[in-house]
Amino acid sequence: MQFDGRAISGPVLAAATTLAAIAIDRGLIGVPNPAPLLVLIVALAGSWSGFRSGLISAGIAIVGSALFFLDHRATPGYQMSDLVRLAMLAATTGGTAAITGLLRQQLMDSFAHERAEHATAQRLAAALDQVDIGIVLLDADTRAEFINRAFRNYFGLPDAKADSRPAFVALMYHGRDTGAFELPADELNAFIARRMEMMRIGDSTPINIRLKDGPVLRFSCTALPDGGRMLSYTPITDLVRHGDNPADADYLRSLRGGGTRGLARNLRAAE
Repeated sequence: MQFDGRAISGPVLAAATTLAAIAIDRGLIGVPNPAPLLVLIVALAGSWSGFRSGLISAGIAIVGSALFFLDHRATPGYQMSDLVRLAMLAATTGGTAAITGLLRQQLMDSFAHERAEHATAQRLAAALDQVDIGIVLLDADTRAEFINRAFRNYFGLPDAKADSRPAFVALMYHGRDTGAFELPADELNAFIARRMEMMRIGDSTPINIRLKDGPVLRFSCTALPDGGRMLSYTPITDLVRHGDNPADADYLRSLRGGGTRGLARNLRAAE
């Protein structure tokens, strides 16, 4: 037991209570049995500092009660009823010290585990903020529990809005309203509806999303065991835009402009 102020407060309070009860009972007026108050002190000691502090307080309570009963009758000594009371007090205070000490230990372990999980979650969030893959974690109600830095940058999402746990549909409408998608205006609503349906059913089929400022992201939805969703936006600009090389434009136009005969000529040349 660590002998700090909290650890010794229970034993000191138990000793002070028993000594005060004995002094008042013998020198001033008769006082009732302080056992209920001592049980309360043992419970406080156990909840403040654990089992050992509660057990020491229980021992002090039993010894103090024995001294209280010693000269509490016309003839010195103990009667059977006094011994029964002391035995009951010993069982009660000992059980109280054990129960409160155990509960306190479980509570402290729970707090330590929660702090460790919180620290791990913070490290994981910091790590996800360093990658170039946009990550969004949705709960079972499709509200965003986590949005990493890459997603915020891709879609121009302000931190205040991202931290307010927006619904997925609100993120989609934000992208529409800010003109983030490289899509005609008349296709946006159908695009958003498709994305919502994929997210709702947990469809993991990847789709490519072109943004107006050039990046191309591969969107994928993963269903989580708790009913939530993990959305990932992987940049694949180099892969997709590779076919857009201006040097190939004349060749591609010749294939399109030659009609069927032009296409046939190229096929025969390939043979």
